[in-house]
Amino acid sequence: MLPIQVTQLHSSCYRNPDQVPPGPVLVVGGGNSGFQIASELATTRAVDLAIGTRNATVPQRPLGRDIFWWQTITGLITAPATSRRGHWMRRGEGTVIGLSTRDLRRAGTTLRPRLISTHDNHAVFSDGATLRVSTVVWATGFHRDHSWINIPEALDGNEHLRHVRGITPVTGLYVLGQPWQHTAGSALLGFVSADAAYLAAHITARSGSSSS
Repeated sequence: MLPIQVTQLHSSCYRNPDQVPPGPVLVVGGGNSGFQIASELATTRAVDLAIGTRNATVPQRPLGRDIFWWQTITGLITAPATSRRGHWMRRGEGTVIGLSTRDLRRAGTTLRPRLISTHDNHAVFSDGATLRVSTVVWATGFHRDHSWINIPEALDGNEHLRHVRGITPVTGLYVLGQPWQHTAGSALLGFVSADAAYLAAHITARSGSSSS
């Protein structure tokens, strides 16, 4: 409902500050993309960041080791979704890696609570404050949409693929790279190979039994 004079850009289309017109920017979204875009833009202009849900923030390299190294040796990244560790990992909304709210404040970013509405060219936040905006970057994330798969028995009531570790109820249809397909690493490039190997073994076994 913002007027056409307000430039709007989704994080999926953001590449660098040169895309964004001069002047103050409101970034909406408190995940990794929101923090990173706000931090980068704050070097050249005034930036406000609206955060609806407080995510945990962790450094990229605690005690000199990458965060994913720690998650690997502790078993957090490979814990199955149904395990105690998996349930503990899934209880949060998410984790912001490498930046904290303190870092953003030091860079000059103004932190705002959840954006709840707009009128004219003003943003309205949950604390009642308003802000005149000229550019908004929507770092509001994504949601899964498998509705394009026109196989009714493959989808649940929310039009998400039904599967167990990537194996759907439809013969020959598999899925890979889904969030928590089996572990926290299932949707990460550095860890998806474990799920790929599992599916490859299943498909190979199935092909062997079919040919015999």
